[in-house]
Amino acid sequence: MNFEALRQRVQRAELVVAVRVEKTRSSWFTLSSVWRAGWTPLRIITVGLAGGFLAGKLEPTGLGAKVQGARWLQMIGSVSNLVASTQAAFASMQASEAADTAEQAADKVDDAADQSPRQAAPAPAPAPAAPRLGPERRVDPASPSQPQPAEAATDLSER
Repeated sequence: MNFEALRQRVQRAELVVAVRVEKTRSSWFTLSSVWRAGWTPLRIITVGLAGGFLAGKLEPTGLGAKVQGARWLQMIGSVSNLVASTQAAFASMQASEAADTAEQAADKVDDAADQSPRQAAPAPAPAPAAPRLGPERRVDPASPSQPQPAEAATDLSER
């Protein structure tokens, strides 16, 4: 093989490696996002229960096993306390942000209230007209073809 053919072969191999690296990165990103989305609270609890059951079954019997179990319980309690304190800190942070937002809104209302007496009061809006339900029909009392409203009601009830 000559040098030019070897060089083209190396370039092709580098291109294939670059494409496969990109595909691997894409697949890894997809896997990591699906993995994170897949851990729902029910699944976490199920895995925790199954892990606890397996740890209890695989643990050797005897005094050392009881100490190991106590350590497991201590670790679970510590993790539970850590999660609870983290959630409390997060809730506290959200509450302080909400308080700041409410304070800013109150300041804006106070500013608007201070400015409103200086401005002229707007004229009251006119009362809306009564809506029309259909086209107007005028009934001529002298016309025999159109019955009066009371007569029309009695005519329909007799049928």
